[in-house]
Order: sequence, then C-alpha cells, then structure tokens
Amino acid sequence: MRTLFTLAFILCCVNICSAQVIIQKDPEIEKMASEVSKDSLQSYIKTLVGFGTRNTLSTIDDKKKGIGAAREWVVSKFKQFALSSEGRMTSEVDTTTISADGKRVDAPVNLGNVMAILKGTDPNDNRIFLISGHLDSRATDVMNKTIDAPGANDDGSGTAAVLECARIMSKHKFPATIIFVAVSGEEQGLLGAAYLAEKAKKNNWNIQAVLNNDIMGSNNSSETNIIDNTRLRVFSEGLPAYELDKQAASIRNLGLENDGKARQLARYVKEIGERYVANLEVVMVYRNDRFLRGGDHLPYVQRGFAAVRITEMNENYEHQHQTVRVENNIQYGDLPNFMDFEYLRKNTCVNLSNLANLAKSPDTPNDVIIDTKNLTNVSHIIWKIPKSGKPKGYYVLLRETTSAVWQKKIFTTQTEIELPVSKDNYFFGVQSVSEDGNESLAIVPSPAR
Repeated sequence: MRTLFTLAFILCCVNICSAQVIIQKDPEIEKMASEVSKDSLQSYIKTLVGFGTRNTLSTIDDKKKGIGAAREWVVSKFKQFALSSEGRMTSEVDTTTISADGKRVDAPVNLGNVMAILKGTDPNDNRIFLISGHLDSRATDVMNKTIDAPGANDDGSGTAAVLECARIMSKHKFPATIIFVAVSGEEQGLLGAAYLAEKAKKNNWNIQAVLNNDIMGSNNSSETNIIDNTRLRVFSEGLPAYELDKQAASIRNLGLENDGKARQLARYVKEIGERYVANLEVVMVYRNDRFLRGGDHLPYVQRGFAAVRITEMNENYEHQHQTVRVENNIQYGDLPNFMDFEYLRKNTCVNLSNLANLAKSPDTPNDVIIDTKNLTNVSHIIWKIPKSGKPKGYYVLLRETTSAVWQKKIFTTQTEIELPVSKDNYFFGVQSVSEDGNESLAIVPSPAR
C-alpha cells in the first residue's frame, strides 16, 4: 500500500529550508561525549612521546623505548578498560612478520597492531565498526629507527582518540561490534592497515564503517599561519577503488559519482559529529586523502569497505615528519606543546558519537528500490526490513543533485513511500532508525520495475 502525503506534510517538506530545525540527541551518547577528557588525551600523548621513538623498525625488546614498549603500553590500557566491560571487551597485539622490501623496510620486522574488540550484544548482528589511529612515528629520515621521533600529533593524536573512545565505550552495550585499533607501519607504507584490511576481507568481516584518525590535534598551519579549532576535515573517495570496472556503467547511468559507500559515510560523520559537538564544523573534502598523499583508510577502500580519513583542518609541516631541532630560530618537530587538546577533545567526540550512533542503530534497510516502470513526476521507493535490529521506522532522505549533504529527512513506519518530487532532480536514501533515534548508514535505492 502506498504511503501518501497529506497536504500539510507536503507543504512542510517543500518549505523545509525555512522551517524550524529540531536536533534530537540520544541521552546516552550525549553523556558519553561529555566524558571525553582533554586531560586524559594529553596524558596518553605524554606517555606515547616518552617512548622516544615509535618507528616501526625500532626495537620491540626494550621495556621503555621503541615501538615494542609503546604497543605493550597500549594493550595494557585496553586491558584496563576491559575491566569495565563485563567481559565483552578483549584485547591483543596482533603480530605478523613483514619482509624487507628494499624501500622502507630494510630487514624483516615484527609488525604489531594493538586491537581491542568490544563484542556486540545482539548474536544476530555481525556488523563491525572500526576506529583506527597509527601508533608508529618518524623523524625526517623515515629509516632512522633510533633517533627521537615524538609523534605527538602524527599520530599520537589518533592513537589517543582510539584509547579515549575505548575507555568510555567499554562501559556501554551496543548491538554491533566495535573494534579499536592502533596500527603500526603507517609511515613505512600503510603496512599494519593493509595487513588488517586483508585479514578482514579474507575472513568476511562485515565492516560497515572505518574511521581512520591521523593528525587531528593541532589547530594551526605553517606558512599561512591560520589558527582555527572550529573545523575538522573528513576525506572520502568518490568513484570506488574496489571493482570500479564492474560498477562504472551503473554509476554513470544513475549519476551516482558522489554516492559511494565512503562518501555516504562522510555525510554521516558530518551530520552526527555536528549534532553532538558544539562549535565544530565537519568539512567534507572530496578527495580520498590529501593531495597526492595517503593514509590507513586506503587499504580498506581498496577492498570494498567504507572508510574515511579524519584530519585537522590546517596542517603544520614544521611539526610533521621533522627531526626535533631548532633551525633559523624555528622549532621543528612533532612535540606536544604545539597541540590544542581542547580541539583534540572535540575531534575525539566526533568519533565517539559516530561510533555509538552506528553501533546502536539497526542494520541498513534491505533491497531498497525505486519504481521505474512508468514515467512519473512522483517517486515511489520500496524496501525491506533490515537483517538485524528492530527499527521503530525509517528515514527517507532527499537532496538535490548539486547538494553535498542530505537536505530533507522524512520519517515513516512503513516500508515504502511515494514522494511528490521527481527522481530527475533529487537523489534519495533510506535509513533504519532505532527506538532511541539512532540512524543506520543510508542506502541509495536501485532502479527496478
């Protein structure tokens, strides 16, 4: 049975831009976000810097210095947090041996990703949401494994965000599973992320979103001297890296160059982040990463997972990939005193609120289609209930073809809807919504007769 709008509801939708906007927050998520502590984040980074170097090629045997000591400390923190999880959180250092490659690995190296897994409470829900930062650091010479490389912001900030999210979220229950990971080998060529992404692919992990955090704790830029802690970038791919040859014709035919899984995740990060974090704009950047550069989300998108990079708005290259030194009266090096811990707190809250909203949501709607059997100026969208979770209803999303973000959200308890707008002029999406108002990721309908 088709769901038809009342005249008042149509007028409300048409005049949405001038209508009052009501922001509804989940009290549990709001409380979790309020517990994110800039003092805790600063403490984590102070400890990480204290290991001297965290270069992937550095020693794993020293108890106080090097990458080995750092990863043992991170796993000890995860185990500490797990005590509050009623047995749902487990942690480990997942290791593998990387052979010398004649490039950035000069001898076989023991690579270790530090992981904590917060198991979901719904046995029928196999979804996984993953937050990542990289544990390793570097000096100017990426092959120098003994010189101090503090790595406070790159990527102590991302690792600290992972730890803080684990600390707070371990006390709560979610239907879906959350993985917190500090990977190694980023500076040597995304080695830890590639190892984990390939493992996930081979084992058919249902990873629905990856939030990769890299360089997210400084508020100022070199050269341009911009100081701003009110904006945060989220990078996402446009055309999918995975099996583009199989998808290209459909993408071109439907005009969906801007609607891949990563781009949908970026829209979600923006909406939820700005919902829960005051005085912060999440800026969507239409690039998979910064210009001609890369990060740990790349191995995931290359394997078909939705993954984005979260990064500060203005990078400072005097404090990134630099050996600690003073030169021409300029202090170089990635030191903690160049960070803004209030900014890092806000950026960590963006991650936490997104992870929590995703993990509390039902699964995405199934078999979402738009009826194309006739030429009409209305749009009839149909879907099936999700594989897991019990939604109280669904949001049908609309945006004009030139809009970066969803512009309208229409709630319905049905599994179909007829909208008085032309599919020529709008893109659509459908989300499942939990009893607490937590939305799943959006699914774009496929054409069907």
